[in-house]
Amino acid sequence: MVEKMILGGFTLETPFGAVRGNERENCLEFLGVPYARAGRWEYAAEVGSWEGALDATRPGPACPQNRAWHEHLENPTRRFYKKEFREGCVFSYGEDCLNLNIFTPKGAKDCPVVLFFHGGGFDSGINSEDPFDGAGLASRGIVTVFANYRVGALGWLTHEEIEKRFGRDGNFGLDDQLTAIRWVRTHIAAFGGDGGNITLLGQSAGAISIQYHCLNPANKGLFQHAAMMSGGGMFPRFALPRRAEDTRAYWLEFMALAGCGSLDELRAASLDTLFDAAEEIRKRRRDNTYNTMPVIDGLLIPKPIDEMIGKPLALDYLIGYTNTDMYAPMMAYIGNRFAGANSGYVYYFDLDAPGDDSGAFHSCDLRYIFETLSGSWRPYGARDREAAAQLAQYLANFARSGDPNGEGLPEWERASKRRARVLRFSPKSTAMGRADYAKMTFNLLKKGEPKA
Repeated sequence: MVEKMILGGFTLETPFGAVRGNERENCLEFLGVPYARAGRWEYAAEVGSWEGALDATRPGPACPQNRAWHEHLENPTRRFYKKEFREGCVFSYGEDCLNLNIFTPKGAKDCPVVLFFHGGGFDSGINSEDPFDGAGLASRGIVTVFANYRVGALGWLTHEEIEKRFGRDGNFGLDDQLTAIRWVRTHIAAFGGDGGNITLLGQSAGAISIQYHCLNPANKGLFQHAAMMSGGGMFPRFALPRRAEDTRAYWLEFMALAGCGSLDELRAASLDTLFDAAEEIRKRRRDNTYNTMPVIDGLLIPKPIDEMIGKPLALDYLIGYTNTDMYAPMMAYIGNRFAGANSGYVYYFDLDAPGDDSGAFHSCDLRYIFETLSGSWRPYGARDREAAAQLAQYLANFARSGDPNGEGLPEWERASKRRARVLRFSPKSTAMGRADYAKMTFNLLKKGEPKA
């Protein structure tokens, strides 16, 4: 685990109430700051103020999720990621989970803001997992915000009663993210951030979410830059969001397994009932992933993704993938294609994680970009620390201006339709080059997803 030295408490007076956080050596941290509240399968209502001083010295609750209820059933891949990112961490869970962890430089004013959305296959993930620490970026003049949002059944259930009541269906998790963006835009100045200079950063499902936000014209002006780690670009048609109404049969089966005949009964059901039903439907069906993710709802995702992918918001884009990524060759192809069409920046992380033969596994670059290598069991060396410092500085520069380049860093060229060059982090150097599709294909076939 990342070791934090807390020097003491720090109370920040804001227009919406006092916030009591922690003072660390090179930053202030405010944990578990509520940005919205929502009832079960209701859309989020932004939190604008609170009474008294808010205790923001510890992380807030995470969205209840399957791995907290059925961790004994986790497959080897999930055990692998527990060891990587959650071993030794203590989390709390609760449905009042829409909160932020905010890290800010001391004396910050009008600093660029990075707002991070975690991955987890839309089914899990927590904003306080071990790699997610903003101290490194704070030392580079960046305010960093890590958001919790609803996942699993609590985040993606669809039902005709939801449509009747709200005029839209599903996408509670995506709506949470959008609410977090708006909250940060409005309130982050109180923490020293510039609400007019926001970079969305996400990994895996978080990156895919950002892709969807970037394709919605209604979001113009809410954020200025977008960085997507292992999730940028357009996936094959079978993996694209379905229409909300086309996923309702799945959720009706889920309700039946929970012993509920109506949405009101399901709202009143215990979390144990929900997660037992989620476990059972996973055993019975093979299409769980495609029913438990964002949907085309006519609002947050107004049209099919393949109809919108050619006209994203006019933003600065940064995309990354690794040599043993999930479906690495496809991840590289779609990332390069999207970046080339939008003059974005692409990195290929070809630096294998030390300690085993897992390669540069999916999500391994998280510890680099947040400079939290010291919290890992892995024996990271000098090259790893150099790559981490470079990747973090590239991100800081990108958040500042939309251009990752800066003094002391190898030049990073923009992608284009004609040139497939990327910034490659290799075992020996960081330089422009090409993604190694043969290596990624070999890793996909021989290694697959990491196993314990």
